Amino acid sequence: QAHAKVWHLYNDHFRPTQRGKVSIALSSHWIKPQRMTEKNIKECQKSLDFVLGWFAKPIFIDGDYPESMRSNLSSLLPEFSEVEKKYIKGTADFFALSFGATLSFQLLDSHMKFQQLESISLRQLLYWISSEYNNPQIFIVENSWFVSGSTKRDDAKYIYYLKKFIMETLKAIRYDGVNVFGYTVWSLLDGFEWHRGYSIRRGLFYVDFQSHDKKLMPKSSVLFYQKLIEKNGFPPLPENQPIEGIFPCGFAWGIVDNYIQVDTTPTQFLDSNVYVWDVHQTKKLIKVDGVFTSKRKHHCVDFAAIRLQISLLQEMRVTHFHFSLKWSLIFPLGNLSLINHTLVHYYQCFASELLRVNITPVVALWQPMAENQELPVSLAKYGAWENPETVQAFVEYARFCFTSFGDHVKFWITMNEPSVKNLTYTAGHNLLKAHAKAWHLYDKEFRRSQKGKISIALQADWVEPACPFSRNDQEVADRILEFDIGWLAEPIFGNGDYPQVMRAWLHRRNSVDLYNFHLPYFSEDEKKLIQGSCDFFALSHYTTTLVGWEKEDALKYDHYLEVQMINDITWLHSPNRAAVVPWGLRKLLKWVKSKYGDVPIYVMANGIDDDQNMVHDKLRVYYIQNYINEALKAYTLDNVNLQGYFVYSFNDKTAPKYGLYSYVANQYEPKPSMKHYREIIDSNGFPGPETPELLCPDEIASCPECHFFRTRKSLLAFISFIFVAFIVTIFFITYYSKRVERRYK
Repeated sequence: QAHAKVWHLYNDHFRPTQRGKVSIALSSHWIKPQRMTEKNIKECQKSLDFVLGWFAKPIFIDGDYPESMRSNLSSLLPEFSEVEKKYIKGTADFFALSFGATLSFQLLDSHMKFQQLESISLRQLLYWISSEYNNPQIFIVENSWFVSGSTKRDDAKYIYYLKKFIMETLKAIRYDGVNVFGYTVWSLLDGFEWHRGYSIRRGLFYVDFQSHDKKLMPKSSVLFYQKLIEKNGFPPLPENQPIEGIFPCGFAWGIVDNYIQVDTTPTQFLDSNVYVWDVHQTKKLIKVDGVFTSKRKHHCVDFAAIRLQISLLQEMRVTHFHFSLKWSLIFPLGNLSLINHTLVHYYQCFASELLRVNITPVVALWQPMAENQELPVSLAKYGAWENPETVQAFVEYARFCFTSFGDHVKFWITMNEPSVKNLTYTAGHNLLKAHAKAWHLYDKEFRRSQKGKISIALQADWVEPACPFSRNDQEVADRILEFDIGWLAEPIFGNGDYPQVMRAWLHRRNSVDLYNFHLPYFSEDEKKLIQGSCDFFALSHYTTTLVGWEKEDALKYDHYLEVQMINDITWLHSPNRAAVVPWGLRKLLKWVKSKYGDVPIYVMANGIDDDQNMVHDKLRVYYIQNYINEALKAYTLDNVNLQGYFVYSFNDKTAPKYGLYSYVANQYEPKPSMKHYREIIDSNGFPGPETPELLCPDEIASCPECHFFRTRKSLLAFISFIFVAFIVTIFFITYYSKRVERRYK
């Protein structure tokens, strides 16, 4: 009633001369149902009625309280007279909304939630207000998040929540037709936050409460908000727009299956026993004792599982297929004393069948997995990579693989995605020496005859400073890149030793901590052995991470590296919460080039998980489209020597939720993302109307039919012999027939 009287006072006596407008500012939360049932949805409506509708409905609708309040509170809720209803109704020139400053984010009385879930979706609240109150003009008079009271000026968490709220406001305007005409950040400067005291901060300007003069200092969020105002929102950046173009001739289009489906069940044709069919009684086959047929050699066609996998790869039209061998199964005892010859034959057949259909096998000797790191038990039991003897065991295993598979495999990976998160410095030290020795072994003894190439594949997710205006955050990002990628890359692709950043940081930590983080040293001979032990730079890339130096969230803070992991909640995320950040791949490729020179680069794995209930596979289609386009930018605009791109993963059977093929009821079905990837492969990128046509001599010369005959020379010779014999026979028959006819004439 007080608000209504003030509004009428202004409307009757001041508006004609002052020409202003007046309203009431209402705070609200947003609520979502625990489960999508009619009862829960009604409870959510009731929650909003009790908090926002209590004041909004009388003013914006009919002058009376919401029906849900009346039915629940009965005599506790006062009654308006009809005159009062008319007097209150319409006493607002706009809808002034406060979101996040007081009621939201765990400050709402739990009874007001009616056992439903509180949410921070400003967009949904704006849409609800628009629908509930006849599309009023909305002015957001307070909106904010908060950071820890210990956070100083690099308030990245505040920035990304501010970005989320303003972006949701823009979406409500653009996509939902909500009439929002203004936005206000809460708050200008840090202050006393009521019952939370000084434990949190909301201001755009930092206040040092311990100092005498309480000097104001702008935070990173000030710069962010200032630039956002200058741009009036989020205009598309030129560098983020897709480009047209194609990749070079011979570009490797691949797919990854960490461990191929191995089914060595022998075919019935290898059984030398003789059986009779008991058609009268048991209706089963009965083995005849003492009677055997002649045994025949094993052939690749005996493995039925291979043919199915090859046919799926052909359907995808990839040129390369990347998979890892299982060291622990090939050498169960970790050495040559026991070899799984059946599995070796299976791998040989798989590689030869790939070549038969013009698909290049890309084979990793070892890839760490959870159980024993995929090492033979005897090695895992005695220290794994901590034990120097594992180095020589790996070299012995590599020699066997080069000898057994080298006729078919020309593209080798020594170690695929060794996880630096799970490696000690000693283990990493031995792993590097094992890689280098395997590389030199191939280079000296096998390269000349097999004519292949070999390197290591590193996991390399991009790391971005959380505050783009913060020098401290940039230093943290640079440090994490060195620890995550440079640790194993610098000795091989750089100067033969670990990054100087690592050594300096660990020296600093060791001087102040009780722990001793010892990073081993290479001898000069070891440096020469490791440096340059590569033919290309292979990397796996999945996502991008934001990092900062201000400690904000203890659960996501790494005390060892003094880094805070931060999430941009406006980014698209997968069901497993992996961020989809295509431009991170381009930045990574540029970083590799700037740091290690014009080395040939292969993106050996790039993929995202999905929700298996999603039919249209839209997230992975978007992911593949945009990540490959960023790779194209790196190749065409940044002159990165990019040689190939591989999608992770082949199918859901071996990599659940990541496959381009679903696997249900023993059946493989292509997902829309597989078909989309195939279209990109067929186009060799993203050609446009002005893209010049690229003629690739190798592609013109090669064909599956030619390869078919090249790999079956003995069969071709036999057919040629039969054909010549047939022609000669016909010639002699014709010749002697004519002589006999002349004789009778």
